[in-house]
Amino acid sequence: MKIVFHRQKVMDAVSPLMCAVSGKSTLTAIEGILIDAREDQTCVITTFDLEKGMRSSLEAQVEEPGLYIINAQKFMQTLRVMEGDFVTLTINEQLQACISSGKSNHKMNALSGADYPAIPRLITEDGFVIGQSVLKNMLSKVMYAMASNDQRPVLNGCYFRVTEGRLMAVSCDSFKLAKCAVTTEIENKNDDHSEMSFSFIVPTKTVNELYKLLKDDERESVRIYMSRRNIVFNIGNLTFFSRLIEGQYIDFDRIILKNHNITATCNRLPLIAALERAALVTEDKVAGSVPSHVKLQLEDSLLKISAISTMGSTYDEIDINHVGSDLLIAFNNRFLIDSMRACDSERVKISLTSALTSINIEPETGDENTEELFMLLPVRMRE
Repeated sequence: MKIVFHRQKVMDAVSPLMCAVSGKSTLTAIEGILIDAREDQTCVITTFDLEKGMRSSLEAQVEEPGLYIINAQKFMQTLRVMEGDFVTLTINEQLQACISSGKSNHKMNALSGADYPAIPRLITEDGFVIGQSVLKNMLSKVMYAMASNDQRPVLNGCYFRVTEGRLMAVSCDSFKLAKCAVTTEIENKNDDHSEMSFSFIVPTKTVNELYKLLKDDERESVRIYMSRRNIVFNIGNLTFFSRLIEGQYIDFDRIILKNHNITATCNRLPLIAALERAALVTEDKVAGSVPSHVKLQLEDSLLKISAISTMGSTYDEIDINHVGSDLLIAFNNRFLIDSMRACDSERVKISLTSALTSINIEPETGDENTEELFMLLPVRMRE
C-alpha cells in the first residue's frame, strides 16, 4: 500500500477518531487505526474499541491500494512532528510501515487489515434524522445526571424515546434525574414508512463523545440508524457508532413526585452564584474530613443558603416567591449546582414536600414545545 496525504488534512480527519482508540487492551488491533486505501483515490479510516467506533473518509493520492492497521497514537505523533505539507505512507508485504516527508522518514510495524474486529452494520432499516442543535441542547440538559458505574447497567447511559415529531431523553443515577422532551421535526428513515416509535439506551461515554461532535448550527442535521444492539450517528463526513445498553429502563414517571405542597420561584443566576460561593466551603478537600452539604432554608420571602465545614462557613440570602410552609433541607452542593445549570431559564420553580423528599426543579415559564424536569434527592442533615 502506498498513499500520499496532505498532512494537515489527514491530521484533521484522524484527530476526532482518537476517542475510539483503545488504550489498554490485549487485542493489539484495536489500539490501531484501520486504513482502507481505495482505487477511487479515497481513504477510509476507522477506529473501534469494541464499544464505540468512528469512521471518516478523505481524498488522497492512492498509488497502491490496500487495507492495513497501524498504531493510532504513533501515527498521530509522527504526523505532528513531520515537516512539509505532504506525507507518504507506505506499507510493504513484510508489514513494515514507513511515513516519509521530504528527507525525513519514520518506520513502525503494521498489521493486516484482516486482523481488525468486525465493524457493526452502519446502515439499517430503522432510523431518523434530527437537527444537530436540537439534539445537542437536549444532551446538555440531561448528561450531567448519567451514571457511569452503577450496579444497574441501564442507568449507565441516557434513555431516548422517539415518536412522531417528539424526542425525549432521560438520565438518572442514585441521586438525581433529568428529563427533557422536545417537539421538533423528525424525519423517519424507516424503509416501510411505518409509524415511528423507537426507544434505546446510549452508554455514558458515547453520549459524552457525541456531545463534542454535534454542532450548534440549526441548519445541520444528524442521521441516526439503529439495530437491536448498535446505534450509528452520521454527522457530516463522520460516522460515529456504538453499542447500545440492553435492558428495560426504569419507570421514571413513577418515581417523579408530582404532588409537592411547597413551591419557591427565584432568579436562577443569583442562586447559582450563591451555591458557587458555598462550594468554597463544601468542596474543601481535607484529609479525613467528610464532604459537607449545603443547607437551604425557605423562610417567608427569603431563601437562606448556608454551609459549614472544617475550613469555615458561608451564608447567603436571595429573594424568592414562596408558597407553603417554611422548610430546612440539605443537598450535595455539586449535584444541586449541576441541576440548576441544566435548567436553562431566567427563573426556576423549585417544588418540595419535606426535608427527606426529592425536589423538582423546572423553568418557571416553559416553552410549549419543550418539557424539562430535574429531580434531586436531599441528604440527611448532620448536627
